[in-house]
Amino acid sequence: MANKTESSLVNMVLALGGIALVASALLGFVYQITKEPIALANKKILENAIKVVSPSDLQDAQYGDKYMIASDKDSLSCYPVMDADGKLVATAISTYTKLGFSGRFDIMVGFKPDGTIINTAVLSHAETPGLGDKMDVKKSDWSVQFRDKNPKEFNLKVTKDGGEVDAITAATISSRAFSDAATRAYDAYMKGGRHE
Repeated sequence: MANKTESSLVNMVLALGGIALVASALLGFVYQITKEPIALANKKILENAIKVVSPSDLQDAQYGDKYMIASDKDSLSCYPVMDADGKLVATAISTYTKLGFSGRFDIMVGFKPDGTIINTAVLSHAETPGLGDKMDVKKSDWSVQFRDKNPKEFNLKVTKDGGEVDAITAATISSRAFSDAATRAYDAYMKGGRHE
C-alpha cells in the first residue's frame, strides 16, 4: 500500500510552487520558440503596409531610415519613401488611436510631402467583426474615401461630428477612432515631419 502524502500547509505550498515553476518554464520555452517568427511576421506586415500607402505608380522605390516625430505625449514612427533619384515622394507614418470600440488599434497612413493622404492600411485591431473591422480594406472599401484627401482642406471628422468622413454603418465609434488616428499622423507630420 502506497503512503499517502500528509496534507499540510508546507506540502500544499511545495506542490503549488512546483506547478508554478513548471508552468513558468513552459511559458518561457514557448516564448523563445515563437519570439522570432512573431517578430518576422510583424516586420512583414510593416513592410507591406509601407508599400500599400506609397504611391502605386512608383518604380524602384527607395526607403529611408525610420525617424520619430512627436505626437501629443508620445511619438510616431515615420518611414520616408524616395523615388529612383532619391527625391522624397511620400512618408508612411505608423499611428494609433485608443478610441476604438475595443480600445487601441494601429494604422499606417501615407502622406505626400504636402500632407495629402496617399492611402491607409490597418496594422492591428480588435474591432468587432462585421462592423468596425470594415475599416480594413480587406473587408470593405470604406477607407478608400481617405485617398487623395488633404486634411488641410478635408475635415477628417465623421459627418455626425460635422466632418466629411462617412462613418461605417453601425460602427461610428470605430470610424471616429480611425479618423482620430489619421488626424494624429497628419498633425504630427505637418509639425515635425520631413517634407523634402
